[in-house]
Amino acid sequence: MRKGFVLASIMLAMFLAAIEATIVSTAMPSIVADLGGFSLYSWVFSAYLLTNASTVLLFGKLSDTYGRKPIFMLGILLFLAGSIFAALAEAMGVLIVARFVQGLGAGALMPIATTIVGDMYSKEERAKIQGYLSSVWGISAVTGPLLGGFFVDTLSWPYVFWLNIPLGLLALAGVMIFFKEDIQRRPARRVEFKSSLYIMVLVSLVVLILVEGGLGIQWISFEMMILIAAGGISLFLFINSERVSENPMLPLHLWENHSIRYANLTSFATGMILIGVSSYLPAFVQGVMEQSATVAGFTLTTMSIGWPIAAAIAGRLLLRIGFRLTSILGGTALIVGAGLFSLLTPEKGPFFAASASLFIGIGMGLSTTSFIVSIQNSVEWRSRGIATASNMFMRTLGSAVGAAVLGGILNNRIHDSLEESGLEQEFTVDSANLLLNREARSNLSGEALQVFKEGLTDGLQLVYLCLLFLSIISFILILRLPKKG
Repeated sequence: MRKGFVLASIMLAMFLAAIEATIVSTAMPSIVADLGGFSLYSWVFSAYLLTNASTVLLFGKLSDTYGRKPIFMLGILLFLAGSIFAALAEAMGVLIVARFVQGLGAGALMPIATTIVGDMYSKEERAKIQGYLSSVWGISAVTGPLLGGFFVDTLSWPYVFWLNIPLGLLALAGVMIFFKEDIQRRPARRVEFKSSLYIMVLVSLVVLILVEGGLGIQWISFEMMILIAAGGISLFLFINSERVSENPMLPLHLWENHSIRYANLTSFATGMILIGVSSYLPAFVQGVMEQSATVAGFTLTTMSIGWPIAAAIAGRLLLRIGFRLTSILGGTALIVGAGLFSLLTPEKGPFFAASASLFIGIGMGLSTTSFIVSIQNSVEWRSRGIATASNMFMRTLGSAVGAAVLGGILNNRIHDSLEESGLEQEFTVDSANLLLNREARSNLSGEALQVFKEGLTDGLQLVYLCLLFLSIISFILILRLPKKG
């Protein structure tokens, strides 16, 4: 096996994930302005995240049973299929379905990429290589916001999805040709697909409740009671399926490991922080500050710059001061970044927003690299895939729940602004699309423009206060990490 070529192919595959995290965020205001459906804004992210979260454990378990290579290749193919459907979408509903498919592929891409690296390199080499891997993820993410702004301002938004095709095919070819896997053969065991189905239904219901609660569906209503009951049943079925299974998706014994437990809980909180920044900052910059998509991309680019720099530094810090102190530094940076976001107003401008993004990126780079290395060093080969996947699962689950919670807060605040101004008969939450289109924005009356701007501003300020609270929770959880991995 030629490690260099395999590592390069994996880096390229992770480039897809990095691009996905930032280029779509930058393009979303233009996508919504074109396709309509502002109230479905968070669903474009949630659809991708919930299938990602629901299948990441399944793919991790399949990779431990059948090997990394076939599952990784399947992930790339699914991701590419979803990208094609997304690029061809002519309605928000079609785009959301395409994002479901993309999420399925991403569920295999991210955890198995890092697991393959864990398999190829020794314990001493992992910190350095995982730092490189995280750095490549971050460096590639730098181009995402800029390309997103360029495609939107110069070409059209479908190019943010077409870009994935040649890169994905190249990564697929590299893994297919150069990765020669030496699987530790064990007796075949049945993989619990039911658990994956139950968790997918559960997360979908949670997202639906949090996004539509109080807006599309009243909190006190028969429909809401049905959704909550269905969610409770799904949770019960998932727990029962895991308890009686001989080959559970998420073995309970993993949570007895302190490194895994607190790294995963922290990843859940940081996942919510990450989606709060990447999803809604472009909407704030374009809709409230009235800046271009390129400028909105710049405010996210700084997060992508901070991430790889911090990840590269983390690879060295891990060997000197250990993963706990490195994680604490990351948690501190997250609090600083979230604190700056909580002070963000339209008058402060895009450079202030970019500064806040930079600290969030530094925090993510330091913490995520630390978590992966500590987890992989604390388990043996046969559990490494599912252990790594469990951390990805918790971060992605956090992002899915975060998109729903924060999207619900924003939609409800805009709805309240319309009611308070008496414009609810003339406009709906979906009418916020008009803020994201320069021509449509100029046709709004002075009163309507002011109401939408104030609603979007107030809603996003509530979102950023939530990010500050989550960053403090993350720091407290990091302090619970064991001093030695």
